[in-house]
Amino acid sequence: MKLFSFCLVIFVTMTVMAQRPGSFAGSYPATKTTDQADDFFGTKVLDPYRWLENDMAEDTKDWVQRQNEVTNEYLSKIPYRDAIKNRLTELWNYEKYSAPFKEGEYTYFYKNDGLQNQAVLYRQKNGEQPEVFLDPNTFSPDGTTSLAGIDFTKDGSLAAYQLSEGGSDWRKVIILNTQTKKPLDDTLKDVKFSELSWRNNEGFYYSSYDKPKEGSQLSGKTQIHKLYFHKLGTPQKADKLIFGGEATPRRYIGGQVTENQHYLVISAANATYGNELYLQDLTKPDAGIVPVVTGFENEQDVVDADEGKLYISTNLKAPNRKLVVTDASTPTAQHWKDVIPETKFPLFVSTCGGRFFAQYTKDAVSEIEEYTRDGKKVKTIALPGLGTASGFSGKKEEKEVYYSYTSYVYPSTILKYDIISGKSSVYKKSGVKFNPDDFESKQVFYASKDGTKIPMIITYKKGMQLNGKNPLMLYGYGGFNVSLTPAFSVSDIVFLENGGIYAVANLRGGGEYGDVWHNAGTKLHKQNVFDDFIAAAEYLVREKYTSKDYLAISGGSNGGLLVGACMTQRPDLYKVCFPAVGVMDMLRYHKFTAGAGWAYDYGTADDNKEMFNYLYKYSPVHNLKKGTCYPATLVTTADHDDRVVPAHSFKFAASLQAAHGCNNPALIRIETKAGHGAGKPTSKIIEEQADKWAFLLYNIGLTYPQKAL
Repeated sequence: MKLFSFCLVIFVTMTVMAQRPGSFAGSYPATKTTDQADDFFGTKVLDPYRWLENDMAEDTKDWVQRQNEVTNEYLSKIPYRDAIKNRLTELWNYEKYSAPFKEGEYTYFYKNDGLQNQAVLYRQKNGEQPEVFLDPNTFSPDGTTSLAGIDFTKDGSLAAYQLSEGGSDWRKVIILNTQTKKPLDDTLKDVKFSELSWRNNEGFYYSSYDKPKEGSQLSGKTQIHKLYFHKLGTPQKADKLIFGGEATPRRYIGGQVTENQHYLVISAANATYGNELYLQDLTKPDAGIVPVVTGFENEQDVVDADEGKLYISTNLKAPNRKLVVTDASTPTAQHWKDVIPETKFPLFVSTCGGRFFAQYTKDAVSEIEEYTRDGKKVKTIALPGLGTASGFSGKKEEKEVYYSYTSYVYPSTILKYDIISGKSSVYKKSGVKFNPDDFESKQVFYASKDGTKIPMIITYKKGMQLNGKNPLMLYGYGGFNVSLTPAFSVSDIVFLENGGIYAVANLRGGGEYGDVWHNAGTKLHKQNVFDDFIAAAEYLVREKYTSKDYLAISGGSNGGLLVGACMTQRPDLYKVCFPAVGVMDMLRYHKFTAGAGWAYDYGTADDNKEMFNYLYKYSPVHNLKKGTCYPATLVTTADHDDRVVPAHSFKFAASLQAAHGCNNPALIRIETKAGHGAGKPTSKIIEEQADKWAFLLYNIGLTYPQKAL
C-alpha cells in the first residue's frame, strides 16, 4: 500500500509539473531607489541602486536577508530539490586524490575521503603509512576557512601556508616546522594575490596591498602591489620592501626564487595581460634588480634557470608563445634564442627531470610533447583520448612526473610518466560512480555572426533522440585568455543521466587559439564574445539538440557578464539563465578591489567617449528594458567575494526585478561566508549545485528523476 501511495504521488507530481513551468507567484522584496546619476561625456546615466555597493551598510544587509528569504521560499517548493541534493551527495561521496609531490624526505598529496568540506594534506616517507600533515577541516567549524596554498623550502624542512577565511582573497600566512608540524611565531596577515617563495631557509618573498582606507575591506580599491621579503624570526612590520610601492607602482607583482636558489624573478603588471620581467642575482651580495623586459605589450615567464642560463616562455613576436634561452648575465630580448619555436597552437611549458614538457591546446584539447634542454623533440606523449592533460611539473632530479587527464566523459585520473622509459601508467583512478561508455562527447564547429568558426563540445547520453525536446545547459566564458578545455564534473552527472545535454562553446576572448583569438574578444571587440555565444544557442536549436523552451545558459565571473549580456540582448532565446558572480556594471567595475586590472579586456568608461558608449551598450545592469519578459533567472553571488564584488549581482538582480514583465522568476541566491569560488566547502557546493539543477528542471517543466528524453 505504501509503495502504491508513493508511486501515485510521483505520478501526480510528474503530471502536474509537465503541465506548468515554475512560474513565480510571490512578490519581490521592495528595493529603494535614489536619484543618483553620473555624467559620462555628456550622457547622464542613472544609478538608482548605488547604495547596494556599500556591503557593510545595515540596509544592504537587510536587503540581502530579504532576497534570500524569497529565493529560499521559492526553491523549497520544488518537490524534488531534496532528491537532487541526495543524489549529488551520493555521487560526491568517493575518495579524491591529488597528484603527489615531493618535498624533502616526504611525498605529499591531498585526499578527500568523500564528503569532507576541505581536502586534507597527507605525507608519507619511503612507502610508510601516510600521516595527516594539515587538515583544513579543523580550521573552522563549518569548513569555510580553507588552505589556499603551501610552499616548502628547498630541503623541505619548513613550509608556509596560506589561509582564506570565508573565501576572501585576503590571506593569513602560517609557517611550520615540517618535522614537528608545529607553527613558528611568524604569522603574517593581510596578504593578497601572492605567491610564497623561499630563499634558502632564511625567509620568503610575498606580495600584498595596503588595506583600503576607504570603503569596506572587501570591496575597497587595491591599486599598488608590493613585494616583500619576510625574514624568519622578525615581525611583519620589519619586512623589507623589495619591489613596487610608490617608487614603481604596479597592480600585480609576484616574486619567485628559481629552483637552484640563484635568482629572484619578479613579474610586474598593471592588467591581467602583459607583464614586465626583472631579475636579481641572489648569489652576489647587494646585487641590484635588473630589467629583463619592460613595458606591458607582451607576456613572459621564467620557466627554469640552470647553469647560468634562463629559459623563458614568451609571446614576444610569437602570439602562440615559444620557449627561449639566454645567459643570465645578458637576459634581455636581443640575446634570446629559440628552444621550442612557436607553432599554430598555444603553448604552455613546464619542466621536470631535466626535460621540458610542451603542453599545446589544439582545438581546445591537449597534446603533450617532451623536449630535451637543447630543444630536441623526444616524443609525443600518448593520452587516453581527446581531453585535458595538466601537470608535468617537478624538480630537476626526479625521474618520474605526475599528470592528470580528464574529459567531459572521463573522470579525472592521475597518471605517472616515467621519464627514462617514456611510458605512462595509471597512478589513481577516479572512484566516482559513472560509466563513460553510456555517454558520448563530440566536437562541432559552427559559424558566428561574422562567419568565424567557433568550436563547441557537446556531451549527452548515447542513443539520445535529437527532437528539440532535450534540456540543454550551454556554458561559456570568453575572456582573459582563459581556455575552456574538457573537464569532468560530478555535478553534471545528475543532469546527463536524466536526459540532459551539456555544451561548452570556446568563444573568442579565451585563449584556445592564442593571442589573436583572445584579442578578438576584448575592448571594442567584446561583442564578438556575445555573438559567439548567441550563435551557439541558435546552432543547438537549429540542429534540434534542444529548443528555446528547454535551453539554459550559464557562466561565472566574466562568464556571468556573458550570461547577463546575452539575456538582455536576446531574452527570447533561452528559458533559464544562471549568471554567477558576474561583472554586471561595466561602467563602475574598475572602482572596486583590483578591478582596474581587467581593463585590458574591457577598457573603462573613463577612457574616452567611444569606449564609454561601447560599454554602456552592453553593460547588463544598464540594458534591462522595462516590461520585457526575461528568462527564469537565478543570479548567484557571495557576501565575501572580493574579486567581483557582490554589488554587481545585487544591482543586476534589483534592476531585473524592477524591469521584469512576466512571471518567470528573477531571483538572487547570496551565499554567506563564501567568496568568488575558491575554497568553498563541499557542503556549500552540493547545496548550490542542487539548487541550480532543481531550478532548471522546475522552470522547463520537467521532473526528477526522469527517463532520458
